[in-house]
Amino acid sequence: MGSTSGLASAQAKQPLFSFGVISDVQYADIPDGYSFLGIPRYYQHSIHVLQRAVQKWNSHGKIKFVINFGDIVDGKCPLDESINAVKKVTSEFQKFNGPVYHLIGNHCLYNLPREKLLPLLQISSPDGHAYYDFSPSPEYRIVILDGYDISTIGWPQDNPKTSQALEFLKKKNPNSDKNSPEGMVGLERRFLMFNGAVGREQMEWLDSILQDATKLKQKVVVCCHLPLDPGVSCPEALLWNYEEVMNVIHQYNCVKVCLSGHDHKGGHSIDSHGVHHRSFEAALECPPGTDAYGCIDVYDDRWVLFGTDRLESTDMRFDP
Repeated sequence: MGSTSGLASAQAKQPLFSFGVISDVQYADIPDGYSFLGIPRYYQHSIHVLQRAVQKWNSHGKIKFVINFGDIVDGKCPLDESINAVKKVTSEFQKFNGPVYHLIGNHCLYNLPREKLLPLLQISSPDGHAYYDFSPSPEYRIVILDGYDISTIGWPQDNPKTSQALEFLKKKNPNSDKNSPEGMVGLERRFLMFNGAVGREQMEWLDSILQDATKLKQKVVVCCHLPLDPGVSCPEALLWNYEEVMNVIHQYNCVKVCLSGHDHKGGHSIDSHGVHHRSFEAALECPPGTDAYGCIDVYDDRWVLFGTDRLESTDMRFDP
C-alpha cells in the first residue's frame, strides 16, 4: 500500500468536528444529600467534576464547543445565593477555550426567573424563550429545544404559559402534590410539575428548521433537557408532549440523534425510525474522585461518545 493512500485513509477517519458534553451539575454550597429515591447527591463536588471536564476539553485541543444539558445549580441552593451560584458555575464554563451552549432545566428555573437566568447563560431571546439552533459545520445543524416552554416554573405567574401548564397538570395529574406520580400508571407518570412541554410556536419553529436542514442536506441533532424517548429515561423524566415533538422529527430523515439530561442515570436507545437517543449521566451523582462528562466525535454516518468514568461511552451509527 502506497503512503498516499495510507494518508488518505487516516484523513478519512478524522471527525468533522468534536464537542464536549456535561449535564445536571446542580451545584449548591450545601452538605451532600439524597434524591427522592434515596440516591446520594454531591452538591459541592459537582463543580469539581465540571472543572476537570473543562481542563480535559481544553487539553484535547480539538473540542470545537461544549453543550451543557441544563440544571446548572440545584433547587436546594438557598435563594439568596442563587445568582452567585449560577455565576460561579458559568465562570467555570467560561474557562473553556471556545463557545458553550446552555440548555435550561427545572433546577435552573427554581433558582432564577427566565429574565435573570437567560442573560447569565448568554441565551439571547427577546421574549424569554430558550430555544435556538446553530451549524458547527456545513454538514450539521444543532437544535436546542426549550423543554420548559409550557411550564409552571420560570415564567411570571400571570403569564399564559404558566396558566396553560397549570390547567394541563390539573387534567393529567390527580394528586394534590403535582410533583407526585402516585397512582399514575406507565408513561402517564411524566405529568409532573418538574417537567414541561414544547409549545405551539416552538413546534412550528422546529418544523421550519427541519425543512430548511433537509433542503441544505444537513444532518440534525436535537438537544433537550428533558428526554424525548421512553427507551432512554424513566417515565417520570419525559417531556410532557415528547410524542408530538417526535412526530414532527419523524416526518423528516435529517434528525439522527437526540441528546438530553434530566434522567440522572443516563441511557441509550434507538427508536422505531432509527433515531439514536442518549440521556447523560448526572455530574451531581458523582462521588468525590469520580466524573461524568464526555466528548463526541461527529462523522457523516456515526457519532462516537467518549465518556469519562460514570458517563458511558456510546457508538451511534446511522444511515448517512
